[in-house]
Amino acid sequence: MSALLKQGMAFVIALLAGLELTANGQTVDADLVPTPPVQASNSSAAPIPENYISRYEIFAAPSYLTTPKLNLVQRGFNADFVINVKRWLSVGVDYSNLSGNSDVVPQELTPTLQQLLASSVPPGTLIAVPYRSAAQTFGAGPQFNFRRLRRASFFVRPAGGGLHETITLNPDNPLTSALVAQIVPSRKKSDLTLFYGVGGGVDLNMSKHVGVRFAADFVHYKLFSDLLATGQNGVRLSVAPIFRFGGSVK
Repeated sequence: MSALLKQGMAFVIALLAGLELTANGQTVDADLVPTPPVQASNSSAAPIPENYISRYEIFAAPSYLTTPKLNLVQRGFNADFVINVKRWLSVGVDYSNLSGNSDVVPQELTPTLQQLLASSVPPGTLIAVPYRSAAQTFGAGPQFNFRRLRRASFFVRPAGGGLHETITLNPDNPLTSALVAQIVPSRKKSDLTLFYGVGGGVDLNMSKHVGVRFAADFVHYKLFSDLLATGQNGVRLSVAPIFRFGGSVK
């Protein structure tokens, strides 16, 4: 995770530097010989109007959600629809759909279930039950924007909403099959819970209507309270183009 964040930050810094040089009209050829400035053409890549803030924004991205306590990584997509109310304030809705695989181990279970396993399994026996997880998140709320740079905009937001999770247990030996039959006879279980936390990121403004968003959300939730002993913390990362349209916000 730390390596991923470092690479992302390095990319953002390099891209910002390149954008700043482009914005200032600085170019260098292979022989390091200065060239006269070229007049910008009338195209979609024209400079961004300083006072233009679109009314609407759409963002759809590949997404990555990790839950370290469960050793669970889920991948899928994340989509946002945002309405800019003021230059500094937006409201929006957020949806993501993700899935992944991991194993349930006794240390993650409630004390009652751990006692059941202790009475049913010989001491020293290693137990791990593979499972498939599918998650959907639904969120809505405000977003606070910082637009002091022309080529980049920063934002922070409270992260809150609902999380629906379905797990399908896939025991791979007679012992775990017998244990799963006692605890989750159907081998499938679903839960709906609330999550809360904080999110934020940066938009790199490539043109008037297109940018690139780097977003991260840090959230807490408690799933399957009848199975798992404690709540979980998750980190969701998303990177993709963002599209803007509508009249300018004052």
